[in-house]
Amino acid sequence: MTYQNVGEDNNTSNVKPVNKLTTRTSNLEIWQEIIALTRRLYIQAKRKPSILIAGLIQPLLWLILFGALFQNIPINLRESNIQYGLFFSPGIIIFTAFNGSINAGLPLMFDREFGFLNRLLTCPLISKNSLLIASLYYIVTITIMQTSLIVIFNKIMFNNISNIKQIIFIISVTGMISISIASISIALAFILPGHIEFLAMILLINLPTLFSSTALAPLSFMPYWLQVIACINPITYAIEILREICINDLLIYQTSLIKTVWLNLNLENSLYILIIFNLISIVLARVIIKYKCE
Repeated sequence: MTYQNVGEDNNTSNVKPVNKLTTRTSNLEIWQEIIALTRRLYIQAKRKPSILIAGLIQPLLWLILFGALFQNIPINLRESNIQYGLFFSPGIIIFTAFNGSINAGLPLMFDREFGFLNRLLTCPLISKNSLLIASLYYIVTITIMQTSLIVIFNKIMFNNISNIKQIIFIISVTGMISISIASISIALAFILPGHIEFLAMILLINLPTLFSSTALAPLSFMPYWLQVIACINPITYAIEILREICINDLLIYQTSLIKTVWLNLNLENSLYILIIFNLISIVLARVIIKYKCE
């Protein structure tokens, strides 16, 4: 750091810095920081395995109970009748990823309340983005593990996932939903004042997001106003993509998925919408973290 005299005397009060002090950090140090933060989240999950077990059991109960309750209802999907369980299972896969990702900001919220986040920000933390990357990596691996169990159960019940291409698409779409929803959850953890408000927000948006999507029923079953909300809901596009993947072995990108009076989107358009939603969520979370941490 260099200094410049602004007065004729040698008074130190008239000396101001010309250049700011900068430190150099390597990518290796940042990755070590991300690994340490991610490992801490895994240790927390290991100490509370009941949360992971509940996250595995709950979607299976939904799939079994709802599939049994509405098993005799034929779903007319693109001029073919399918069983309700087969129709419902992609919605359960996405909702499992959504349900796990919406809680991604809860550890950061508790860190704020217990003062651990302030300790990270005052000295040891090299990059603010490490908090976001570590939380996203942790939640994506957890949700993919949970949804893998649903996929295996779905394979046993309906025998509809038969090739590796379907599995790759399922993991990719599930990962995109996990990243986008987790980014929003992390942003809420920095905005909301405490964990009570955070949990209230989760309860407020959890079930409405499920019922305003095509997880339980196709768009043709919905009233006009609910179709509008379902088309705004990004979960709808992920569910429809997975539904097309699980039902049909051949993936045709021009297949019409969202078809209403005012909107007609195919599989390729739905993928673009998910990617754009992902990018917006990540950028929004980074901006909020940077603003709150300064």
